[in-house]
Parts: sequence; C-alpha cells; structure tokens
Amino acid sequence: MNSDVCEPWPLDLCCDLPDGTDQNVIDRWALVASQILFRLSGRRWGPGCPVTVRPCRKACADGSLAFGGWAPGVQQTGGWVPYIDSGGVWRNASVCGCRSSCSCTELCEVRLEGPVHDIVSVTVNGETLVPEAYRVDAPGLLVRTDGECWPDCQDMSAPCGEEGTFCVTYRTGLPLDEAAIAAVSELTCHLIKGCNPGGGCGCRANPNITRVSRQGVDIEKADPTLLYAEGRTGLPAADLWLTTVNPYRQTSPSRVYSPDYRRPRYTQWP
Repeated sequence: MNSDVCEPWPLDLCCDLPDGTDQNVIDRWALVASQILFRLSGRRWGPGCPVTVRPCRKACADGSLAFGGWAPGVQQTGGWVPYIDSGGVWRNASVCGCRSSCSCTELCEVRLEGPVHDIVSVTVNGETLVPEAYRVDAPGLLVRTDGECWPDCQDMSAPCGEEGTFCVTYRTGLPLDEAAIAAVSELTCHLIKGCNPGGGCGCRANPNITRVSRQGVDIEKADPTLLYAEGRTGLPAADLWLTTVNPYRQTSPSRVYSPDYRRPRYTQWP
C-alpha cells in the first residue's frame, strides 16, 4: 500500500528567501519537495496520505494445521485445537483466544499494512475509540488494550461510521529524521528561489547548458538530465540523504506475499 504525500514534511530553512515571499508559496513548494523526495526515496518515508482500511480480526485457527501437523481434510470438533509446543509437549489451543509465545493471556490484534507511521482514528460500531484503547506493535499489529476485543466480522456493505462496522484510518511511512528534514528544506529553498524574479536555479534553471566558455574561462556543469535519470536532484544534502536511505534506487518498498495472509479491505471508489 503505497500512498502519496498530502502534507509537507517539516522544514528547517537555512537559506535567505526573497523578500516578501508569501507563506502559501513556501507551503506549496514544501509539498512539492516532499512529494519528490518521497518518490525518489522508494516511497517508504512518511507520513503518507491517510488511508482507511476495514480489517478482519486474526484468528488462532488460521494456523492450526501448521501447529499440530494435521493433514488437509481433517475436521476438528469443539473449541480446542491440539498442537506441540517448543518443548515437544502436546497442548490444546483455544480457537477463541490468541496466545502467542510471548503472551500469557489473549491478545486481540489485527495486522495493518505498514510501516505504520501513526493512527488517525479507530471507529467500532460508529464510535471513535480513544488513543489509550489501542497501541501499535511491530510489524503493524494494532493491539486492543482496554480489555475489549476487535470485532470478528463486520457489515462490509455499510459505510464506515455505521453500526456493525470496524474502520481504521492511519498513515504509513518511516519516521523522518534530521537528515530528511535537511534534505527537504534544501530542495524547498532551491525551488522557491528558482521561481522568483531573478532566480537562477530551481524551475527557471536551463537544463540544456552543460558547458560555458567566456573570455578564456571554461565552466563544466553536470548534465541535470543524467542526475534526474539516476534519481538524484543535484543538491548535496538532498542527494546525500537519498544515497543513504535508497542506495539501490528502488521505486517502491519490497514486498513478500503469502496466500495465507488476509489483507485488510479498503474502498478505492468512490
């Protein structure tokens, strides 16, 4: 799930902007710079645009065949599934409760596609839960902490916020560090200066000039088209950050798919 950037990344401008530069202009080019670096860095750094999903609760029975080594077609009766623990002892697992190797009690959780940057809201049966009612554990596990549990099922035909629905709105992306803030600040300055009267860089720069000769002095410039083809901007701080976080110039995060993993549902249209 690769969302885009809807809000500009934090800025720490260390350049002298032209006098009278409006804050709306700064915000606009900051958003453009954030979108450029987000895409060039492999679409992994956030925060991205909020996305709303409608997950299904993870059930212990999903992996019951693997625990006990049961062959396909064997039907289990009752509410317990036998399995062999790490010490080789046969035990019974409750189908109604999830007890992992690290938890002594039932842990109610659902998996979200990540990396999860933050949770915007969680609504169950039309009511918005307080943030103290849940937490996020790696990798992307939304855990209920108020003693209740997530719904086993929901009315997928009803819109979010109605009775019988369970919706999670969250943002994806890795946390931005100081290097990322320095990169987006440098690119923002570059774009703003280039689009002001008298600007000699940014969007007013001529990408076709690579060599200048005047009065016996030759100046060689890097071909910007080659830099852009390599996924770089030509700016030192921005390119240094891109090199460290995306050295192999990936265009999207790596993914591992499993036929046993049930992905959360989210509405694409309308």
